[in-house]
Amino acid sequence: MSCVIIVQARMTSTRLPGKVLMPVLGKPLLAYELERLQRCEQTDALMVATTTNASDDPVVALCEGLNVPVFRGSEHDVLSRYHGAAQQAQAETVVRVTADCPLIDPAVVDGVIAHFKAAQQGAPPTETQSALDYVSNTLVRSYPRGLDVEVFSRSALEIAQQEAIEPAHREHVTPFFYKNPQRFRLAALEAPQNWSHHRWTVDTPEDFELAKRILETLYPVKPDFNCQDVLALLEQHPDWVALNAHIEQIKV
Repeated sequence: MSCVIIVQARMTSTRLPGKVLMPVLGKPLLAYELERLQRCEQTDALMVATTTNASDDPVVALCEGLNVPVFRGSEHDVLSRYHGAAQQAQAETVVRVTADCPLIDPAVVDGVIAHFKAAQQGAPPTETQSALDYVSNTLVRSYPRGLDVEVFSRSALEIAQQEAIEPAHREHVTPFFYKNPQRFRLAALEAPQNWSHHRWTVDTPEDFELAKRILETLYPVKPDFNCQDVLALLEQHPDWVALNAHIEQIKV
């Protein structure tokens, strides 16, 4: 079963343009994220899906320098972009991650993938007797925002590509799955405890400031830091959590 992480990345952003290449310690945020995702043990490949716009040429240049394959597709029809990337990568299982998650934890990603794979093999019997179409740690919000992982089958992606017509379903890729629970077999993976009040994604200047402080503190001493390290750091600096606590997530 070919399992491929496809990172959704582009330079344009409503609230923080160019955020994916904003530097911390002289290194772009996207480079941190790709480095972390390359530590995942449950995947076969990593790819970035960006647009055909010239504005995204710097994303392509970064990926080429890091030897990460790139697929270029539609800016607004992100579903078709993911579909094209999955085809190019010959992925049977697609792992969706967005490029605004520089603190993504490979162990969390592996955990969601492992849950999906176990269901494909007929386990765990207490939860499902058949293969799943979609698993994420976002259906029930318990992980910090910024550790978001969605895993779905290539066959489900094919159905969405053919049938999804609502603009929100084309732009955000996965709502077609969880808005149609009668058609797709869904599962949610929750954190050991509720960390949902934490916001580690980067979508605003305040988000960037928090991520910057975390990376500047942890990366030099432990490049492979995990979410527990971040939580421990924030316990020492509760004022940092307040930096972006007021930010409202854009609704899908």
